[in-house]
Amino acid sequence: MSQDFEPEATRRDAGDAESSRANRGWWDRNADEYQHEHGAFLGDDRFVWGPEGLDEEEAALLGPVATLSGLDVLEIGAGAAQCSRWLAARGARPVALDLSHRQLQHALRIGGDVPLVEADATALPFADGSFDLACSAYGAVPFVADPVAVFREVRRVLRPGGRWVFSVTHPIRWAFPDEPGPEGLSVAASYFDRTPYVEQDERGEAVYVEHHRTLGDRVRDVVAGGFRLVDLVEPEWPSWNVQEWGGWSPLRGNLIPGTAVFVCDRD
Repeated sequence: MSQDFEPEATRRDAGDAESSRANRGWWDRNADEYQHEHGAFLGDDRFVWGPEGLDEEEAALLGPVATLSGLDVLEIGAGAAQCSRWLAARGARPVALDLSHRQLQHALRIGGDVPLVEADATALPFADGSFDLACSAYGAVPFVADPVAVFREVRRVLRPGGRWVFSVTHPIRWAFPDEPGPEGLSVAASYFDRTPYVEQDERGEAVYVEHHRTLGDRVRDVVAGGFRLVDLVEPEWPSWNVQEWGGWSPLRGNLIPGTAVFVCDRD
């Protein structure tokens, strides 16, 4: 793709291979800008579930903080491994996995002793029953064509009784323009249109793909992946958070949910 070409945004089908290839390339190209823009908010060793700033230190969605010590934890879509560093500081044994080589280079830049693995979430390179917990803060799940394949892989590598917690853009957000101001407060598309959002180059090849699922779809996917849904958290926008992050903002966050966090158990 030529450097002066602005990708075309559209809605069209995009399968597993195209989504994986496009998103690996997008995150490799944009990791530097992402970490520069959001690194201060994310911190080097903080565990936040989304732009609202819901902090695992207080939310304890993986379980009481005091019980994390000694547990094996897989972070999927780890980016620069901020969440994994938080887990390690509390005595857990995390592994940070990401599709993007450049994101993992930022993890190396920040430092720490967390093992880093470059792999696709639909084919986790771990033996059955390797982990006690798995987590993903806006990683992997929105970017794959078949989320059930991810969930089945996560279930496979979890031990019985393990927990899987992941956050995604709240499905209702797909009906609104991705704008933080008043223009983002009016419904502009059908909530029920599952057609993926695709940015493509001048040849029509995808360079970014994000997949929409309704709230009901997400619940059914969790069950189809072999999990029991035990909580669905929709973080409210806190008064201390005055930032805008893409389409997330205090204005919108006080009116409509921006993030959905699914807490799932493997029986």
